[in-house]
Amino acid sequence: MNALRELPGKYYTQNMYDDKYTRLNQYRSLWILVFFDLPTETRRERKVASDFRKKLIKDGFAMFQFSIYMRFCPSNENADVHRKRVKNSLPTHGKVGMMTITDRQFGMMEVFYGKKPVATDKPTQQLQLF
Repeated sequence: MNALRELPGKYYTQNMYDDKYTRLNQYRSLWILVFFDLPTETRRERKVASDFRKKLIKDGFAMFQFSIYMRFCPSNENADVHRKRVKNSLPTHGKVGMMTITDRQFGMMEVFYGKKPVATDKPTQQLQLF
């Protein structure tokens, strides 16, 4: 289990078994992106699509675009848990894709509204208490 400690300008994790601090690494921290295109022609299909989005939000995903949700994970083990949760909540119809990228790769993303570049939001640090 890891406890999170913030030092001036840097985040560190402490492994409870060896009392050594290691800096959170941009190459070990991951972002999970979930892309989906679900049918919404009938009332039942709209409900299924809405329930899938609600499950993503409940699991800590944030909307990047209408059918793209993302979530920050401090480690690959944590990312595995959330990937399994998404797989367990997949709807029977539609197309869903999942991609995992490092925090470093995510930081190199460029976002535009029209032709104007927009500064990307800094991710909030999530504190794990268990």
